[in-house]
Formats: sequence, C-alpha cells, structure tokens
Amino acid sequence: MNSKIEKELDELVIAEVITPEVQLEIKRYYSAKQTAKSNPLFVIFGVLGSILTGLGIILILAHNWDDFTRTTKTFWAFIPLVVGQALAAFTLLKNKSASWKETAGVFLFFAIGASISLVSQIYNIPGAIDSYLLTWIILAAPIIYLLKSNATSLLYIIMVTIYGCMIGYDLNQSPYWALVALLWVVPQYLILLKNSAQHNITGIFHWILPLSVLILLGAFLNSGFSIGLLTHLCLFGLFYNLGKLPHFEGQKLRRNGYLIIGSLGTIISLLIASFRYVWDDFVPSSISTGDILITVVVVLAALAIIAYLIINKRWKPFNLFQYAFLVFAALYFLGYVQPEIASVLTNILILVLGIVAVTIGARQEKYSILNYGLLIITGLIACRFFDTEISFVVRGLLFVAIGAGFFGANYFMYKKQLKSKAHE
Repeated sequence: MNSKIEKELDELVIAEVITPEVQLEIKRYYSAKQTAKSNPLFVIFGVLGSILTGLGIILILAHNWDDFTRTTKTFWAFIPLVVGQALAAFTLLKNKSASWKETAGVFLFFAIGASISLVSQIYNIPGAIDSYLLTWIILAAPIIYLLKSNATSLLYIIMVTIYGCMIGYDLNQSPYWALVALLWVVPQYLILLKNSAQHNITGIFHWILPLSVLILLGAFLNSGFSIGLLTHLCLFGLFYNLGKLPHFEGQKLRRNGYLIIGSLGTIISLLIASFRYVWDDFVPSSISTGDILITVVVVLAALAIIAYLIINKRWKPFNLFQYAFLVFAALYFLGYVQPEIASVLTNILILVLGIVAVTIGARQEKYSILNYGLLIITGLIACRFFDTEISFVVRGLLFVAIGAGFFGANYFMYKKQLKSKAHE
C-alpha cells in the first residue's frame, strides 16, 4: 500500500474523522486491489522470456537436426506445441495472473508456427508461404479469447498484416481472408476499450489496428495511383473522425493513433497531390469497379462517424481536418476537367489546414499542435521549390520568414500562458 495513503489514514484517525476499524478496512481494500493488479514488468519480461526460450530451443534443435531420425524429428516437432498447450491449460485451470496468460499465449503462438513448419519440412509437404501463414493464423486465433492475451492479439494482427501483404502485393490477389482474420480480433479490442481504456496496451492497439488497415487497403486496390490517392485520403478522413469520438478524444494525444495517423496521412497525401504532374495521371477509364466500391464504403463509413458526431453535438468548433477528404473528393473530380485548377486549389487547401492547426494550437495553448501547423505550411512551401521557378534570394527570404514565424508564434503562446497564470 502507498505510504502516503497510510500517512493520511493515520492523520484521519488522529483527527477522529474515521475510526480505526474503518482505517483497517480501507487498508485491506487497497492491499487486495494491489495484489490483484498485475505488474506490467512481469508481463513484459514474461513475454520476452517465452520468446527467448522458444528461440533457444529452435537453435539447439537446428544444430543437431541432421543427426536425428524421422521419428525423433517428428517427436521434437510436436514438443513445443505440447508444452505450449500444457502451459496454457495449467494457466487456465489454476486461474493464473495476466503475466502467466501473456507468457503462455505468446509461447503457444510461436509453438504453432514452429510445429507446422517442422512437420512440413520432415515429410516434405509442399505448400506456399501464404498458405502456411493462413494455417498458422487460423490455429492461433482461439488463443486470443481462451487466454485473453493482449500480446498474442498484437502478434496475431502483425501476422495477419504480413499475410495480407503477401497475397495482395506479391500475388496480386485481394486478401479477403486477411480482412476476415482481422475482424476476429475486434471483439477483444472492444473489451479493452470498455474495461481498460486508460491502459498502455489499449493505446498500442489504437496504433496497430489503423496501421494494419492502412497497409491492407493498398493490397485491395489495383487500379493505379489516382483512385488509390483518393481512397487513402478518405481512409485518413475516417481515422481522423474516429479519433474525434468522445472516447478517443479523451485520451492523451500520443495514445490517439487514429487522430495522429489520420492527420499526418491527410497532409502527406495532399502534399503529394499538390504537384501538378500528379493530376496528369488521372484516367477515369482505368478504374475498376472493385476499387470504386471500396472507396464508396470508406467514404460512407467516414460520413457515418461525422453524422454521429453531429447528432451528439460534438462537431463544434468547426475543424477542417474532419472534412478535408470531402473537399479533396470534389477536387478529384474537378481534376479530370481542369487539372491545373484542381492542383492550385489543393495547395490552397493545405495552406488553410496549416492555418487551422495553428489556430487550434493557439486556442488550446498546445505547442505541439501550433508547431505542427507551422510545419504544414513549411512543407507546402518546400514542395513548391521543386516545381516553380523561384530565385534563391526569394527562397532564402521565405525560409527566414518561416523561422521568424516559428519564433513569433511560440513566443506569443508563451506570453499568453504567462498572462493566464497571472490572472489565476
């Protein structure tokens, strides 16, 4: 129990605010709460220990592998799987702590992959790497809910992403099974949102899941750059609006992966579209029906989130970042008719977004958002140096002006904070 709490309880007893019996009950409550709470270090070292143990066993077996008979090889191939299952069963039957569950889950996850590969090698069973990964994913999926292992869930998402990339980028096929496999982990994610919203592991999920979806999106698209740019920008709009939901907006900024990925992705995509030559590649006849359908689904999902925010009166103050994907969608169709005008308006959109970020940073008195807005403007000016004829003197003056803007904006923020503290 915390010594500060004990000291305060003693003071309350001396002041006769609470009785010694109440003090004892409070101490028992905090002691029980501290015992039930799992130490994050135990979880981390347990997971690392299971990984290192598995790797050590593999290295030892690999050194002597050629000297074993086929029967011995088969025996050793199933040993990791048997040990992993025994450890998982012991953990469940004895209702062990989260550290045990995480360790057992990670060990069993890798044991499944090792056993599949060893059996295939021993009996020369042919098969592509993508089918091997899919089999591994299917067999490992129940571990997530049997052991409620968050580390296994993260490994599972990474494995699904790798499988989807192999199917989509290497074999040029739509990785629908990867999408189904990714949906399998969503209930576990929702449980974390409900019961462990402020935990660090939940914050990691806020980053891993959108990154996985972002990577897998490209594996589904096959119509070229133009529609891909629009689809990704709409996905970033979806992420940003997800990050504005009440639950995510209450998180610390570093934990709100949806908001950060959505914002950065929007700006990077718009900076790419700000170049004039990008609009020359827009060919409407080369877009497949599947890519159009994916784009429509992403846009509808983003609009549904915006509608939810409006219904719950969480759309004020107006934030252009939430609607930037809709503005670019209009510019996208304009680009087929007037590519030069669409390019100019894209540059104006980026400039306005930079000003909006500066305004939000100044209003909320956050240096990070303020400087982020200034960086957006700086990035836009830097990009224009590559496709416009500007003398080096003018370029130098522009950078001096940007530097002065950084200094002036931060100094203004600093003075504003001092004035606010003086009035308190």
